[in-house]
Amino acid sequence: MLVERVGNVVACILTKSQLQERIERLRNRMIVVAETQGFTCEESLRLSQQLDELLNQYDQQSKVRGHMTNQ
Repeated sequence: MLVERVGNVVACILTKSQLQERIERLRNRMIVVAETQGFTCEESLRLSQQLDELLNQYDQQSKVRGHMTNQ
């Protein structure tokens, strides 16, 4: 994991494999919660939003790495 400071904000940058692990763990947790508490319960929606954020971060990293290797 890399830590980067942007102004007063400290951002943690996860490696691709760390992101993949977190995505899988969160996806599995979301499935369990959705099956037991319902797809529209507050916890399912919160986990879904977190998963979306991780997937977007993964996609952004993939685009940046792809752009860097194509130069």
